[in-house]
Order: sequence, then structure tokens, then C-alpha cells
Amino acid sequence: MTLKEKIKNKKFMITSEIGPPKGTDVKTILEEARLLKGRVDAVNVTDSQSAVMRLGSLAVSRLLKEEGVEPVYQLTCRDRNRIALQSDALSAAVLGIENILVLTGDHPSRGDHPEAKPVFDLDSVQLIETLKKLESGKDLSGKELKGAPKFCIGAVVNPGADPVEPELIKFEKKLKAGAEFFQTQGVYDVKAFAKFIDKVKQYNTCIIAGIILIKSPDMARFMNKNVAGIFIPDSLINEVEGAADKQDKAVEIAARTIKELKGLAQGVHIMSLGWNRLVPRILDAAGL
Repeated sequence: MTLKEKIKNKKFMITSEIGPPKGTDVKTILEEARLLKGRVDAVNVTDSQSAVMRLGSLAVSRLLKEEGVEPVYQLTCRDRNRIALQSDALSAAVLGIENILVLTGDHPSRGDHPEAKPVFDLDSVQLIETLKKLESGKDLSGKELKGAPKFCIGAVVNPGADPVEPELIKFEKKLKAGAEFFQTQGVYDVKAFAKFIDKVKQYNTCIIAGIILIKSPDMARFMNKNVAGIFIPDSLINEVEGAADKQDKAVEIAARTIKELKGLAQGVHIMSLGWNRLVPRILDAAGL
């Protein structure tokens, strides 16, 4: 059963994430993909995350597919105009990649090439509309395609945005444009997440809750200060600070959060930030 079919059938899903290397050595990420195979339903491949130049998401998505791992190809609006976005989406379809997660993308000033020109020809809502138009057999200018693609289109939403109302408006726009599933920013406050779910349950769509591993107290404090919509409570930071083994504690907190989220979300998306080898342990501890 594909990710699209699992979404349609309301199956509880587990997705994880791989960041392509800065270079051509793919040995480590393929080893990580083999560890995740059979334990997760799909693996996101990030697209030069945080505006740091890396090996392309499309190429790594294809490599995952060859390993028998269903990829979620992340496609950002930051680096491509509408011609390149449509061309890459068609290329994904030809390579057998159905799942596309649409993102706006971080501004280049935040990455390792701050002098790079941002594109942002389309925003994330317009890109979702564009993918739906390609599915209809036409390009964005109305020209007929010779062969139409089929996608499973995902988007992102931030339940911790403050205020949350603008985020809800954008969520609704993405849904109306054709988004079939949503992956969220990292969730640390399950009660607050439950309130968000209560606000969006009327839309009856697939919400996959984000789980970001807390690797250190410093990382947690950095995220609280610099990442919009992230709030890691002091109680969790203190837990990590007092732990003899930070990896064990990260696994424990992630598994505990996943258990609390079951019944609220249709799945969890584990962002390990380089600790992909811990994902099977997290799933074991969460009883998945």
C-alpha cells in the first residue's frame, strides 16, 4: 500500500527524514535508509534544508526508491522559477516518485550562500495549484502536456504558531489548493497540539505530527529562541540536562510524545537531525 493509499484509508503512518550530503558520498544516507526500511511508511528527502547547499532532493529520492524505501520528495519555491518547478515535478513523476512535499523554503540569507538570489516565483499555495494543474494534463500557461503525472501532494503547517490564526488561514488555502496531507513543525506540548487539532478537525484531512529529537539543552534553547512556532518546555530541557546519556533521553522523550499523540494525529514524522540510527529504537520504545 502506498503512502497515498494509507492516507485515504486513515492508516496511522510513520515518516522520517533524510538530509542529502554536502557532496557526492551517499554511503551514510543509504545505510540510514536501509535501517528505516520496513519500519517507516515513507522517508522525506530535504531540499537544501535551512538554505544550505547539498546534493539534490530529487536524485536522493530516486536512490531511496531503488532501495525499496518510499520517498517524499521535498520541493521548495526558494531556488526555482515556475519553469524549473514544473520541470522538476514532471521529472519526479517520470522517475516513479509520487509524493511531493511543497515548502516555501528558508531565505538564502540564513544559509551558507547568503549572497544567493532568492527566487520565490511561486509560493507554496501556488505551487500546490501548479501540481494539480499538471495532473489535469496542462502546464501553468495552459499548454497541453504529452502525458500527465499523478502526485500525492503534501504541505506543512505549524500548530505552535503564535498567533495561530494566520497559520490556519494558510492551512485552509493549501487544503483547497489540493494538499492531501500535512506534516507539522515539532510538537512538544501535546495539550496545545490537541487544541490545534480541535480547530482543524472540521476539514477531515491527514495531519502527521512532527517529532524533533532534543539532542542537547543548548539545542532546545536555540530552537526556542530562533525557530518560529517551537516551544520546548523547561521541564523537558531540564530532563535532557540531567540525563547521563543524552541519546537515551532523546529516545525516551520522543517515544513518550508519540504515545501521547496517537489518537490525535494520523501519524508522526520523526526528524532525527542526524540521529537516524535512533529511529528504530524510538519506534520500539513507542510500541510501533
